[in-house]
Amino acid sequence: MTINPVSRRIQHVHRYAQLLEVLARHGFADLSQKLGLGSLIDRGRAVIGAAPRTNHEHVPVAARLRLAMQELGPTFVKLGQVMSTRADLVPPEWIEEFKKLQNNVPGVEYSVVEELLEEEFGGADGVRRLFKSIDKAPLAAGSMAQVHLAQLRSPEDGSHAGRVVLKVLRPGIRRVIAVDMEILHSLAELVETHFADLGYSPTEVVNEFAKELAREVDLMHEGRSTERLGAQFDGDAGVVFPMVYWEATTRNVLTMDHIEGTVLADLDPATLSSEDRRALVENGARAVFSQCLEHGFFHADPHPGNLIALKDGKGGAIAFIDCGMTGQVDTRTARQLADLVMGVVSGDLDKVMAAAGAITSAEQEKLDDRTLRADVHGIVSQFQGTPLDRLNLGGVLTDFFATLRRHRIRCPADIVLLIKALTTIESVGRDIDPTFEMVAFVRPYLDDLVRKRYSASAVRGRFERSALAYMELLEDLPGELRPFIAQLRKNKVGVNLEHRGLDKLTGTIEHASRNISFALIISAMFVGSSIIIMASRAPGMVTFTAVGIAGVVASVVLVVVMTISNRKKKSGRGG
Repeated sequence: MTINPVSRRIQHVHRYAQLLEVLARHGFADLSQKLGLGSLIDRGRAVIGAAPRTNHEHVPVAARLRLAMQELGPTFVKLGQVMSTRADLVPPEWIEEFKKLQNNVPGVEYSVVEELLEEEFGGADGVRRLFKSIDKAPLAAGSMAQVHLAQLRSPEDGSHAGRVVLKVLRPGIRRVIAVDMEILHSLAELVETHFADLGYSPTEVVNEFAKELAREVDLMHEGRSTERLGAQFDGDAGVVFPMVYWEATTRNVLTMDHIEGTVLADLDPATLSSEDRRALVENGARAVFSQCLEHGFFHADPHPGNLIALKDGKGGAIAFIDCGMTGQVDTRTARQLADLVMGVVSGDLDKVMAAAGAITSAEQEKLDDRTLRADVHGIVSQFQGTPLDRLNLGGVLTDFFATLRRHRIRCPADIVLLIKALTTIESVGRDIDPTFEMVAFVRPYLDDLVRKRYSASAVRGRFERSALAYMELLEDLPGELRPFIAQLRKNKVGVNLEHRGLDKLTGTIEHASRNISFALIISAMFVGSSIIIMASRAPGMVTFTAVGIAGVVASVVLVVVMTISNRKKKSGRGG
């Protein structure tokens, strides 16, 4: 295969060559060669120099890929972080390796940040009008943005004054992402062409990643998500989201409350009482399950670095930060997932399979497969006779959807993110309070959701919506039937029938008819030529003898050609 199609689509060949050289240096040259990109690897070595080759003889593939992603920069680091949440696509050992991709990288000089702030807020005067002070040293730095502590200038009414977090997008990051995404799209198409049996579409994965990155580099999106999640817990002292200051927020800058407390990643649970540990875990679990199963809009990455224990954990209040990665499921899907969790907890296999079919839109034939049902029953049966404190709900759900994937049933990306959120918060809970029984905590919550769904008001609401839909259908029906009746009056109604599955039979009949026709022609030629040869025995008929022999030879040649043709056609069908 040549690289011409790629060359036509990729304008930034320099970066493309650099990428391939890095992959080759970390032991992925064979893959690049299979894709027909060997010449670009050589170009890459010429571009960035002959860097020392990594000794990868005893390094796992996942570790080598992580190292390559780190070297390739922000886009690929973010890709690894996103893939670490996709248990439906990535093996467990790869997920653990990709989790090592950290956001902490050297920060951008404050002079660059200051220049960007002045561009966003109308010059130095605009920045001074909004902020009383800004810490020059970044509080944290990631691949896409970095964070500074600042203090808002007090408005005339005295509101919104105090310490805030200023999240600033790295200058030029959108251009870097645009180049890398163009390359990833083309590589995904090549991989999909050469490796058709992956169980998923690489181009679809890249498209999803592109959408995620587009949200990541729009800090107003993160601000809206933070505000929306906070509204779900308005008035709830146990669950907190930072307040967004829109007057100091743009696509490149996000200003939020500075949450005082201890990040759970730095919290020592031993310093807390058992009551505070239990309250902290319950508030976190309640928040995530409410987001996922009740509201349908959820924080997709509630890991310990994105959770803050207020008052250093005293009282159990918890805050969620970094809401750039969110997921959303509609109300019906949230109910179906609740049914799935209820079916797993109660050990009801039929309920589990029905919910799985509704979530994945799988065909009933696949859901009825005995092997699949046996595999799912093996997972669900873990709940039978097992003490609640020894159950891992997130792990069971992960195993369940991995089983569906092995049976070629694809799980929607939003459901994968949701399962990731539930799994992550369960892991956080076990780290803080190992005695916390997630299943025992979740079951009454799910029972309450079911009761709410079948309450009198909920049933009445569904009945009213259904009645309204049927009324609209009856109102539209006369208009929909009028064209059909008009055609019926004019005798212009026709029925088109399409025969499916007859192509093979039709081809076989045509082939047999062709063979019969050729056989008749060859037989006629052979008989006619034989008659000519017999008649040419009379004196002076030598010319006719030659014609007869030529006819016999032509008949034999046609027989050989037809035999070879039939064998090729038969072998083609067999392959």
